[in-house]
Amino acid sequence: MLHIVSRDEKEYFQVNLQNGILFVKETINREVLCPNTPFCIIPLQVIVDKPVQMHSVDVEIEDINDNSPVFSSSVNNLLISEMKPAGSRFPLMVAADPDLGTNSIINYELSASDFFTLDFQKYINQIKSLELVLKKNLDREKQSVHNLTLTAYDGGKPRLSGTTHIIVTVEDFNDNAPVFDQPFYQCSVTENAVEGTLVFKLNATDLDEGRNGEIIYEFSNMVSQETKEAFTFDKYTGEIRVKGKLDFEIVDMYEIQVEAIDHGDLQLVGHCKVLVSVVDVNDNPPEMMVTSLSVPVPENSPQGTTVAIISVHDKDSGSNGKVHCFISDPSPFKINPAFRSDFSLTVNGPLDREMKDEYEVIIVARDEGSPSLFTSKTLKFDISDVNDNAPRFIQAVDTVFIKENNPPGTHIYTASASDPDIGQNSFITYSIKEQTINGIPISSYISINPENGKVFALVSFDHEQIAHFQCLIKATDAGLQALSSNLTLNIFIEDINDNAPTFTPLHSALTIKTSKSEEPGHLITKVKAVDLDSGYNAWTFYKLKESAGSGRSPFTIAHETGEITLKRPFSDSDSDEYRLHVVAQDHGEPFMTAETQIVVSVVESGEELKFDNQETKVTGIDFPDENIYLVVAICIISTIFLITLIVFAVLRWQKYRDEVNELKENYKICSNTGGSWMYSQHTQYRISSNSVRPKSDLIVFTPNTSQTPGNEEEIHPQGAFLNS
Repeated sequence: MLHIVSRDEKEYFQVNLQNGILFVKETINREVLCPNTPFCIIPLQVIVDKPVQMHSVDVEIEDINDNSPVFSSSVNNLLISEMKPAGSRFPLMVAADPDLGTNSIINYELSASDFFTLDFQKYINQIKSLELVLKKNLDREKQSVHNLTLTAYDGGKPRLSGTTHIIVTVEDFNDNAPVFDQPFYQCSVTENAVEGTLVFKLNATDLDEGRNGEIIYEFSNMVSQETKEAFTFDKYTGEIRVKGKLDFEIVDMYEIQVEAIDHGDLQLVGHCKVLVSVVDVNDNPPEMMVTSLSVPVPENSPQGTTVAIISVHDKDSGSNGKVHCFISDPSPFKINPAFRSDFSLTVNGPLDREMKDEYEVIIVARDEGSPSLFTSKTLKFDISDVNDNAPRFIQAVDTVFIKENNPPGTHIYTASASDPDIGQNSFITYSIKEQTINGIPISSYISINPENGKVFALVSFDHEQIAHFQCLIKATDAGLQALSSNLTLNIFIEDINDNAPTFTPLHSALTIKTSKSEEPGHLITKVKAVDLDSGYNAWTFYKLKESAGSGRSPFTIAHETGEITLKRPFSDSDSDEYRLHVVAQDHGEPFMTAETQIVVSVVESGEELKFDNQETKVTGIDFPDENIYLVVAICIISTIFLITLIVFAVLRWQKYRDEVNELKENYKICSNTGGSWMYSQHTQYRISSNSVRPKSDLIVFTPNTSQTPGNEEEIHPQGAFLNS
C-alpha cells in the first residue's frame, strides 16, 4: 500500500510498487516549478500502510540550459536629445533567463555603432544593470535615427542567446535657424496688377523638425509702411501678393526685408531680401501745359513766328513716356520740337484776318505706348488787324446825272467805300482830289462830306455852260500807314428845256422876191433857228402860222430843214405880197417856240429880180459851219491816207526789186531768162463819220498794179470817187 503524497497538486513522480523505483511521471520544468529559486527541491511523503509508516523524500530538480535569454520587448525605443554630451548613459532593460548558474545570462553584445557602446556590471556573476553609453555628440540633422541590435548570451552548452532591437531616435533641438534658398531675390510686377496678384513665393527650410522646424514668414521691422500697404505677406506660405495700388511713377522699386521664424523655444530667425521692380505700363496720358501764349496774333506775322510754347510731360517711362505732338486739323500753324519736352507753335502760312479772324488749333500729344494714350488741348488765337486793305469802292468808275438849274446844296451822290479791316484801320474819310474845270477849282462846284461820302452841288449848274466834268473821290482809311483808293465820278449835267429856239439874225425879218411863173417845189428861202438846249430839247421843227384872212397860202415849209418852197403855181387871184409867220418849236417838255416874219413879194416873170445883200448872205450860208468842218476833215484824212498808200507801194516795190536782183546774182540767171511777177492789191476803205445820221461817206479804191521785171514801174489809178 505504498503511495507518494506531494504537496503540489500535480504529481510529478510515481513509485513502481513492484520494485520501489521512483520515476518521473510528468515533465518537470524547473523554471516553472521553482521560479527565481537557486535550488529547486520537491518534497515527497512516502506512506506505507499496515503498519502505517511515513517517510520524507526531497527530490532536487537540477537546471539544464533549456531557456534562451529573453528581452521583455523585441524593440526598445529610446529618445535621446541631440544636445546630450558624449558619455551620457542611458539604462537598458536586461534580458531574462530562467536558467540558473552558468545557464543564465553571462554576456551582452551591441551591434557596431559610431555613436553608442554598451556597459554593464556583474554582481555575483550576474548582470544586474545594462547601460547604453553615448560615445560622441548626436546630430539629428545628419542622422535622426540609429538602429542598434542588443544580444544577450547565456553560459549554457550549447550557448543560447536572445536579441532585441534598440531604435534610438535623436530628439531635435532648435539649433538650426531657417534658411532661404538664396539671400537675395529679384522679381517684377506690373503697376496695373490687381489686388491679390502673386508677386513672389518665398521658401525657407529649417533642418530642425517638429515645432523647431515649423516656419512662419514676416516682414522685417525695417520694412516701410508704404511697402506694407502695397504688399501682403502670407505668414504660412511665404507668398507675397499685391495688396494696394502700385504706381510706377511714384515708386518704381520696393526693397522688402523678410524674416523666417521657427517655433523653437528659443526662436531662430532667417533673413533674406526681396527686390520687387514695378514694371511701367502705359497708364498715364501725356500732360500738356501752355507755358507761353502770344495773343492776339497779327495777321502780317511772317512764317516762323512763335505764338505759343507748349510743355508736354508723360509720367510713364521708356517708349511709354515718349511723346509726339501734332495738329489734328489743317491750319496755318505748325508745331515744332524745341527743348526736351517743349514744343513751339509757329505760324506756317499766311494769315488774313478778313478771311478768318479766329483759329481754334487742336494740339494732340500722343505717346508711343501700346496701346498709345493721347491728350489734346484747344488753343484759340484771335487774329489782330493790320492796315493791309485799302478802302474799296463797289466800282472804280461811276456816273451821276444832274438836272441843270439845280438849287445849290443839292445832294447829288453818295460815295460808299468799304474797308474789310476793323477798328481805326476801317475808319474811312472821303475827299475830292483838287483839279480845275475851265480854270475854276472843282471845289467851287461840288463838296463832299468826309464822314459819310455825300457829294453836294455848291452851284446851280447850266448845261449850256458845262455839260460834263469828272472828279476823283478819294477814300482814305485811318491806319498808321494810311491806304486809299479812288473813284472816278463822271458828272453829267442833264439838259432841261429852259431855252427857246432863236432865229439867227440872218433868218429873221426877211423880204424875199420870187417870180410869179415859178413852178411848185421852187425854193423860196430857208430859215434857221438855234436852240441852246441839247438833245431832244434842241430838236427844232418849223411850221407856218396860219393868220386870219390870209386865205389859202401857196407856200409850205419843211418841218426839219426850214426850207420854204412853192407848193402850187401862183394864180391871178393870189396876192402880190405874203407875210409868212414862221414858228420854230422845240420838243422839250413843256415845248418852247420862237416866231419870225418872212415877207415874200411876187413879181411878174421877166422882171429883174434884185436880191439884197441879205438874200445873198442867206444863199451863202446854206451850209452850216459844222458841215464845212466835216468836209475839210475828210479831205485831209483822205490825202494822208493816199500818201501812205503810195509810200507803202514804193517800199514794197523796192524790196521786191532787191530780192529779184539777189536771186539773179545767187543763181546767175541768164539775161534772156524771162519771168513774170504779178503783184496786185485791191483794197477798199470806207470812212464814215456818224452822228445821229450818216453825214458823209468817202470811198477810195487803190490801184491794181502790174509789174514786170526789167521794166519801169507803172501805176495806173483806176479812179477815186467822192460822195458827199
